[in-house]
Amino acid sequence: MADEKRLSARRKHTLKGSMLLVATNLLDAESNVKVSEREKFLEEKVPALELPYSRDELLGLVKTLHDQIDLGEEERYSIEFKLNMVLNEVRDLNIKIVDLRGKFKRPRLKKVRMSADAMLKALLGSKHTVNMDLRAGLKQVKKEVKEEDKQLRDAGDWRKNIEDKSDRKKMFDS
Repeated sequence: MADEKRLSARRKHTLKGSMLLVATNLLDAESNVKVSEREKFLEEKVPALELPYSRDELLGLVKTLHDQIDLGEEERYSIEFKLNMVLNEVRDLNIKIVDLRGKFKRPRLKKVRMSADAMLKALLGSKHTVNMDLRAGLKQVKKEVKEEDKQLRDAGDWRKNIEDKSDRKKMFDS
């Protein structure tokens, strides 16, 4: 990007001004086209009104105009009804989208103590029995028990110590 030439502020300003001028010209042309289309449509749908001089012709004209108004109102009502149905459907679909996307709070997961066998059985069903006894493949190691450990274990039994001390206490009491 450093290799590209940067535009000066004056050049940017002139380009922006020319773009705005072109855009306003296009908007004016578009609005003129819309006005001409509207006038053409009205000429097709609403012919020039010629008022007759006799009463019967005037009543006939009023009836035809009344019929045309009824047809226009029926079309408007049916289009409005269809529009309302489509808008309601769009609103319902938006509600469904919001519900699906939703702001769901994720529940805190509870710790479950389960063995690997029980977990596989729950996942795969009772038909699949997979034994995951990991201790079966391990070597058996014999632990050598030292005599010091035995003495410490024996001395650590507090019930025996209390009984021994109670005998000594009786000796001193007497």
